[in-house]
Amino acid sequence: MTLPVLIVEDDDALREALSDTLELGGHAVIAAEDGTAALRLLETGRVYNKPEHRMTLEGILYRMRVGCPWRDIPRAFGDWNTIYRRFNLWSKKGVLLQLFTALKQSPDFEWEFIDGSIVRAHQHATGASTHECESIGKSRGGNTTKIHLAVDSYGLPIDFLLTGGEVHDSRAAPELIARLPDADFVVADKGYDSEPIRELIREKNGKPVIPRKSNSKIGNADIDWCLYKYRHLVENAFARLKHYRAIATRYDKLARNYASTLALACCMMWLPM
Repeated sequence: MTLPVLIVEDDDALREALSDTLELGGHAVIAAEDGTAALRLLETGRVYNKPEHRMTLEGILYRMRVGCPWRDIPRAFGDWNTIYRRFNLWSKKGVLLQLFTALKQSPDFEWEFIDGSIVRAHQHATGASTHECESIGKSRGGNTTKIHLAVDSYGLPIDFLLTGGEVHDSRAAPELIARLPDADFVVADKGYDSEPIRELIREKNGKPVIPRKSNSKIGNADIDWCLYKYRHLVENAFARLKHYRAIATRYDKLARNYASTLALACCMMWLPM
């Protein structure tokens, strides 16, 4: 017999998002806004059940998987405008990013792998009426966004950063590394060949495993090549994330909306399937 999951959270949007995601994974959920309400629910045995929110979340997942415009979401999931407005609200409040943080259960920080990957930005993703660049830049491929991703020893995502596609990996690395928990080893490719990056890793009590370029006078005698071979874990994570067409191609005008979609895709990797 599977026991229900009790969620105690005073933020309504976050509580609903957590409940919907766990129910989507096949878990029974009991949700309460505070300790008193939680005790009352445990006594009565009432289970959180809002089917309209589940269908909304499934509509968001459908759009993430197939990459269709919001107005083309099948009617079976509900009104497309309702689904988009709820997604936009959750994105604005950072609910899906908080959900990603909550679902990162016991990551293995012995090894951390970092890398960047460029995604094309659809023509409809440009032209946002904001003063920010919205993490869209110009590169050889046109309008692009770069995802800077960090994964743990199991290849599961632990954090990410969005920049324009023209931003070099080594420029975004300091901010990403500073946000990561301390690890024994941080592994990256030659694109991160920078002594300041290595020093930052050492300051966080880690050992950098970053090969130097062929013209380096120091050489690579100190590189653990056996560990470096496991760098494919971060490449595999990108491959899994890009199964979702709304990740492989960016359709969102706002960086926060694309980040929320990416966070939801990361949540799906953490859920037991």
